[in-house]
Amino acid sequence: MNLAGQLRPIVAALIVLAASASMARASEANDYPTSARAEYVYGCMKANGETRAAIEQCSCSIDVVASIVPYERYVVAETALSMSQVRGNLGVQFRTSEQANSAVNDLRRAQAEAEVRCF
Repeated sequence: MNLAGQLRPIVAALIVLAASASMARASEANDYPTSARAEYVYGCMKANGETRAAIEQCSCSIDVVASIVPYERYVVAETALSMSQVRGNLGVQFRTSEQANSAVNDLRRAQAEAEVRCF
């Protein structure tokens, strides 16, 4: 058996391995449910105009956010932002929580990156 024949199984194995890794990364980046993506795009469009360009930019924005912030962390940040608007002791707990503030800061950094890439 010549050298090319010996390398074929190794090359094939490397291709399968690379494809598997690529699919795993794609599924990690696409772990946001459609409803969460749609809600983000809807809010983004309300803030940036309801045009075709805004759809493209806002869709790009959630894709960038999803590639940076895992969905679980996104949920924590969105919950913290929502609950921090509540008056009284409950709202204070969300406004002063280090975990909530850290998640919100991660989300804001991701949104800033999305602003640079998409708008």
